[in-house]
Amino acid sequence: MSSEPWTIESIRDALGNPTLAQRFLAEINKAPAHELLGVFAKWQGIAQRTLDAVERGREIAAAEARGEAPPGRWIDVTDRVLAEAARIRSQGAA
Repeated sequence: MSSEPWTIESIRDALGNPTLAQRFLAEINKAPAHELLGVFAKWQGIAQRTLDAVERGREIAAAEARGEAPPGRWIDVTDRVLAEAARIRSQGAA
């Protein structure tokens, strides 16, 4: 997001998902006056984190397109995930 102030419209647009945007609009439209700022702040945070994640994804995709490793610190949790999956399977889960 640019340095422009957040608006209901900019939050809706930043969410990028029609279902999520509709949920936001429903919450903001139904909020009592004394809760409006809290609802707005909650969704502003969600919208900002969404934009940040999109930007991060673009940075990763650009690095991979250049044949580089993705930027940032990455922790390999493959062994932990495999162990957890084995534990779940051993308990009879599908």
